[in-house]
Formats: sequence, C-alpha cells, structure tokens
Amino acid sequence: MKHIFTTWTLLGALGLAAVLMCGTLLLILALRPADPDPNLAPAAPALTLIPPPTSTPHVFPPTGAPPSPTPPATATARPGELAVGVYIQISGTNGEGLRLRPEPGLDSQPLALGYDSEVFLVADGPQHVDNLTWWLLVSPYDEARSGWAAADFLSVIDAP
Repeated sequence: MKHIFTTWTLLGALGLAAVLMCGTLLLILALRPADPDPNLAPAAPALTLIPPPTSTPHVFPPTGAPPSPTPPATATARPGELAVGVYIQISGTNGEGLRLRPEPGLDSQPLALGYDSEVFLVADGPQHVDNLTWWLLVSPYDEARSGWAAADFLSVIDAP
C-alpha cells in the first residue's frame, strides 16, 4: 500500500509540474510582442515647425544708446527679405561661427559667436560699414546673446 501511495504522490507532483510549465509557457506567449506586419512600411518621422513667439522683446543695442527708430507698423518685409522683426538663421560659416559685435564693423571686438543653424531675431539695421551690411541680432532664448552681424551669413526663416 505504501508503494501505491508513493506512486500516486509522484504522479500528482509530475502532473502539477506539467500544469505549471504549460501555464508559464502560455503566459510567456501571451505577453510577447506581436510580430510586425510585413506589409506596413516604417513611418517617416514627423517634422514639427514651431512658430516664432508672437511678442517681440524690446531690446536696446549693447552700447546703451537709445534704439533707432523702428519702421511704421504698416511697413512689413516681403517674404524672404531681411528686415527688423524677422527671424533669421545663421548659415555658411563652415563651422567657424558668426561673430556678434557690440557695434557694426570689423574693428569692433566680438562679444559672442552665433553658430550655423542658430536662430536669431533681427532687432535693428541695416548699417553699412566696411563694405558689409550689418544687422543687430538677438537670441529669442537669451537676450544677452546679441550683437551686430554681417548679412552675408544670414538667411531669413520663412513662416509656414
């Protein structure tokens, strides 16, 4: 009789182990990620254009001089035209950066560098010095990063 009880105990333990293993296998199969549909192509990442801020901060030139008169409110720049109130992007410096100066002109010592693809707001200008056209640029994220820069390395950002 002892032999039968031990056999039934062993069979019961084996049966319980088999049930637990099957349950674990089913749980693993249920939780694994589904295979991707081979008919679906990966989606291209979306490009989000962030419009510029609607208010323009009042910025004085770094020299402390009063700001030059701004054009009348009815005067607006044509699309793609460099003008006060337009957002620009620095380009074409080949990684050297664009020197931002306290005054327009090559004799003025640089205050900071603006890097390719960096965006600025045109706050004043144009000034024609040293056979170059200069514009006062202000970073929309840090007003301390401002200065006069040559127009040769500025491109207007067109609004969507």
